[in-house]
Amino acid sequence: MRTNKIFFALVAACISVSSFAQTVDEIIEKHVAAMGGMDKLNAITTLVTDRSMAVQGMEIPTKTTLVVGKSLRSESTVMGNSMVQVIDNAKGWMIRPTMMGGTGEPEDMPADQIKQQESQLDPFGGLVNYKEKGNKVELVGKEKLDKKDVYHLKLTSKDGQVIDEFLDANTYLVSKVKANMNGQDGEITFSDYKDYEGVKFAGSMDITNPQMGVLTFITNKVVINSKVDESVFKKPMK
Repeated sequence: MRTNKIFFALVAACISVSSFAQTVDEIIEKHVAAMGGMDKLNAITTLVTDRSMAVQGMEIPTKTTLVVGKSLRSESTVMGNSMVQVIDNAKGWMIRPTMMGGTGEPEDMPADQIKQQESQLDPFGGLVNYKEKGNKVELVGKEKLDKKDVYHLKLTSKDGQVIDEFLDANTYLVSKVKANMNGQDGEITFSDYKDYEGVKFAGSMDITNPQMGVLTFITNKVVINSKVDESVFKKPMK
């Protein structure tokens, strides 16, 4: 009798582990479908996004030009001065206005900043195609976040970074992401998703970190697969 109990307990444990693993993939599958589906996501090669950020009574427009997996240019205008950050084929450069401690001229981006910015070359996050990217995902559980049910997933990237992702249990879209970057904890809250050519993008993003507090980005426009002049990624001569 005792042997039978042990046998059935082991079988139940195996079934439980199997169901747990399937649940993670089922949640991610619904997440991908909610974003627009894998076919639509894979078909995106370029994104041009216009956003605005409110800081101390000023509205700072930001334009981001992305060639997926390859190049990124982000340009903001602050009191008439341009602030530029570019990643191109694993190299980076930037222009910082003198009012922000820079020279106003093109300069090489530090290696740690390049590594941090490179994650933005993937606009859909580490959950999409996570196995192909070498990431691991665990289901921490179902929790409450701002009075809403969410699935808490722990993603470990192939280079060892741990990211906590919270998916809305009703929409399966990302509600919040928490991560530690360069020794500092930060988080991004996503809301007001809008549909662009059948693909969902967050209309509002609140970025929180200890140094800068809360920064709110409002997405005004997203253009998918427009032709991009790749010369915008090349570092200009001084």
